[in-house]
Amino acid sequence: MRFADLNWLDVESYLKNDDRLMIVLGSCEQHGYLSLLTDAKIPQALADAASQKTGVLVAPSLNFGASPYFLAYPGTISLRIDTLMDVVEDIMRSVYRHGFRRVLVLNGHGGNEPVRARLFELVSELSDLRIAWYAWWSSHSVEAVARKYELKSYHASWIEAFNFTRVAELPDGEKTPPHIPGLLGAEEARQVYGDGVFGGPYHVDDVIMDEIFNAALGDVIHMLDFE
Repeated sequence: MRFADLNWLDVESYLKNDDRLMIVLGSCEQHGYLSLLTDAKIPQALADAASQKTGVLVAPSLNFGASPYFLAYPGTISLRIDTLMDVVEDIMRSVYRHGFRRVLVLNGHGGNEPVRARLFELVSELSDLRIAWYAWWSSHSVEAVARKYELKSYHASWIEAFNFTRVAELPDGEKTPPHIPGLLGAEEARQVYGDGVFGGPYHVDDVIMDEIFNAALGDVIHMLDFE
């Protein structure tokens, strides 16, 4: 149940019975052969699936994150960290004003991690606001599935190659992870990463991807209980 499918009267009615909300943080950045919006599409799919099972509302996704290291790849749009923090804080303050008190942030992009520091400040100020943060690719449940199949996770590789993030034919085989000399600027990053995939298999069987998705979905549903 997304905001896009409701009017303000619907949201006001929802808030009479529930104060939970899911917010998706993504990015618009290179993902090799996958969609530029991979980091938004995956948490959005998780939010939609969780909403169908729980009835919790889903706010519009923030499709831009902090990706300065990929700016040499056309299509990448990056926010400054300060800008991103301010935007997320403004979103939180807006929904708090309306009465949302339990917010699950579904983050799809590692570059957005600094936002957590601002959210700690916010919950210290607004003592009745509860925020949970979920980064699906680093959860114990998802990592357990990867270990089961003896797979390692890399940016833009098999771990993100769901049927809804694929926009082109994916190469067969695996990519050897390149040597990373340290923090890379945008131009150097493109030289090092080439096609943008950091390493590992480009894709795996859909059965494995279903297990990955269901493991993450189970996490999201559990976190919506705000125990």
